[in-house]
Amino acid sequence: MSDPVKANGWLVIDKPVGVGSTPIVGKVKWALRECGVKKPKVGHGGTLDPLASGVLPIAIGEATKLAGRMLDATKAYDFTITFGEETSTLDAEGEVVATSDVRPTRQQVEDILPGFTGTIEQVPPAFSALKVDGKRAYDLARAGAEVALDSRTVVIHALRIVDDTRDSVTLSATVSKGTYIRSLARDIARALESVGHVTMLHRTKAGPFSEKQAISLDFLEEITKRRTLIDKLLPLRAGLDDIPALVVTPEEASLLRHGQRLEGHPAPPGQHLAIEGSTPVALVEVEDGEVAVLRGFNL
Repeated sequence: MSDPVKANGWLVIDKPVGVGSTPIVGKVKWALRECGVKKPKVGHGGTLDPLASGVLPIAIGEATKLAGRMLDATKAYDFTITFGEETSTLDAEGEVVATSDVRPTRQQVEDILPGFTGTIEQVPPAFSALKVDGKRAYDLARAGAEVALDSRTVVIHALRIVDDTRDSVTLSATVSKGTYIRSLARDIARALESVGHVTMLHRTKAGPFSEKQAISLDFLEEITKRRTLIDKLLPLRAGLDDIPALVVTPEEASLLRHGQRLEGHPAPPGQHLAIEGSTPVALVEVEDGEVAVLRGFNL
């Protein structure tokens, strides 16, 4: 009897418009089963709406322990604001709730962008997955209820114009977790004394993952048929490229694998990826010479 096929790491999907994140996870599970992985563990690192496209990191096996960390990561988007109509959903799917004849110039957009860069306050869209009194805001909004969401503090690290037409502007934004691009588009349009909604949303980066690493669903099917999917996985540590490695001895690795702390370690404070040889052992936090396990990996 052959050993079971194991899969641990990341697959970055270039999600097309028209499909949600959950079906993509299902498709990757199917692909892994086709390649001999039994009961594959799969999760995504930050959902994308069906109308959005772009970088969708898929965590597989032990990498699913890092999916939550990916949700908190900085992300980058290209998006188009079409002026003249604001919709209930702030994208092309909703009903028109306000109109304006004002069409701002490129220079006017350029002039107001600094006010939307840095730490800002933002009210999330009524059509969002946030909960109000235990219910999803979008369920309440679809039922016709008035949804009042509190503003939240987010960080817009960078914001620039990519392209513009008479009726629209396309922007590139790098943003913190919790940022709603649809809300950003709404607020920019209103600041320009117009209204608008998002007609294109494309994620170009999620944490350390970019479009360069993303594969199409067609290519996913191709490598599944060729049984080369497992070889195409990015290693688990690819999701931790932003933190330093901490080389540990076999004895130290054994302690960490059993959830024990290392005392008197010379490593600098902060998060590290503990590695024995080339094998990730655990995501750890170092404080005052003490190394504590945040997430242990069974590799």
